[in-house]
Amino acid sequence: MSLNTSHTPDGKGVLIYNGEMILLYCKGVVIQFPGEKDDLLKKSVTGSMYLTSHRTIFISEGNSDKVKSLSMPFHCMNEVKIELPLFGANYLKGYATPQPGGNLHSDICWKITFNKGGCTDYGRALLKAADMARAFRPYDAPPPYQQPQGNVFAPPPEYYMAPNGNMCGFQAPRDVFPDVPPSGSVYIFEEPPPYSGIGETTTISQFPSDSNTNLNYRGPTPSAPPNYENVKNEAGPLPSKSKIE
Repeated sequence: MSLNTSHTPDGKGVLIYNGEMILLYCKGVVIQFPGEKDDLLKKSVTGSMYLTSHRTIFISEGNSDKVKSLSMPFHCMNEVKIELPLFGANYLKGYATPQPGGNLHSDICWKITFNKGGCTDYGRALLKAADMARAFRPYDAPPPYQQPQGNVFAPPPEYYMAPNGNMCGFQAPRDVFPDVPPSGSVYIFEEPPPYSGIGETTTISQFPSDSNTNLNYRGPTPSAPPNYENVKNEAGPLPSKSKIE
């Protein structure tokens, strides 16, 4: 999970990677961090959610000067549950592991409420996507990831929207979430995602000539995740060999 790494400088647009596809877009979402003591995450924030082929992204509506965006790659999400309380709106709840260089330093408990409905459908889609992404997770940690330094593009929707929410056999509930991101609000790095998604990542070799955009964006970007294997389960060092006289 990373904080304030996935939005444009004006806070109105979302930044995704080359080959990352948007599966669902949902407005009117509220995110909270129960029990969090960090001042940055004490208040609830309203905004929009993007479910992509590699992660879920939250973009603030501008009602917070501390939380502009949140990125939660599938491999960073744990214990995700769909909660159906007797009173009040349904919500998603889970934990997220911080990414190196992502402006967070410990596991975060998060809660997402869908004021306009659709929590169950979004939750099921998220869990399905996370399961599919596990099949493409490498056995060891990916190579160190450097902050993108190339161009940023603002291409038309066919370059970043999965057709009818379908990708690699995954079908998003577009009938429940028919909205699409506002025109001109999605920007794409030249670099591919540094972590696995729901299928093989197919990058765009050439963007439209009129879509190159200079955002002067050089803020922190999600780093490579830590080793996927539990450190406690890793083998210890090999025993030293006796010196041969």
